[in-house]
Amino acid sequence: MFAMTMRRAAAMLAAACAMAAALPAWADLGKLRESGTLKVAVYKDMPPFYGNAGGIDVDLAQALAEKLGLKLSLLPFPAGDDLNDDLRNMVWKGHYLGYGPADVMLHVPVDRRLMAQNDKVEIFAPYYRETLRLVRSVKRVPQFAGLDSLAGKRIGVEQVSISGMLMLGEQNGRFRDAVKIYPTEADALAALKSGDVDAVLANRSGIEAALHGDADYALEEVAFQRMPSRGWVVGMAVKKESRDLAEALQKAADELTASGEMARIFTRHGVQPVTP
Repeated sequence: MFAMTMRRAAAMLAAACAMAAALPAWADLGKLRESGTLKVAVYKDMPPFYGNAGGIDVDLAQALAEKLGLKLSLLPFPAGDDLNDDLRNMVWKGHYLGYGPADVMLHVPVDRRLMAQNDKVEIFAPYYRETLRLVRSVKRVPQFAGLDSLAGKRIGVEQVSISGMLMLGEQNGRFRDAVKIYPTEADALAALKSGDVDAVLANRSGIEAALHGDADYALEEVAFQRMPSRGWVVGMAVKKESRDLAEALQKAADELTASGEMARIFTRHGVQPVTP
């Protein structure tokens, strides 16, 4: 389930390969000090964390590099079919096409099962708690008292996403005919604003960034049997033996939180920071 939350629209691997092929292999903290560069892997096409105009993870990567006294080398990469593959390609081994690994990967679920499955990586420094939310047009869905309020309404979801899986399967497929599937979460939210759908089930961060608190839309918490109500936490991952780098990054993240800079990074992109 956690892996599914990370899936985004498929993108060509060649772009990431061309960008990162010339970068040196993974290095420990001492070698990073010598090189002067911190390579940070971030998921591509995942607004508001990464997009054409930057994003939360881009700003966080820059802030972490500055805290360590290093220059940032960003490695945006397309999500694979499985999060275990992403950790292998971007953290501890590198992709067979020649890009990666990075020194640290952002937006990794801080989950015990994932940690147990990946003994070659260290997952740490949770910095955000993501949740699913339903956003509705106040005009087209004036009252909301649970999913029954969506009877006869059009509901947008992103393809190959946990929101799509939940909405299509809810109440034995009751809403299946009402669900409209879009290539990305951003496309679904754009459809809500244009009137093509009446509500969207999506990540709270994406909703907040896209709608900026517009009073024409209301955010609702919806309980699903198969989804933890508190959502999931994301953090960072480094190679298992790189404990000195993990400690330095943890300290940097703690300082960013204590100074308020972590919260400012989120609010700059229209997202309310949520302490894990």
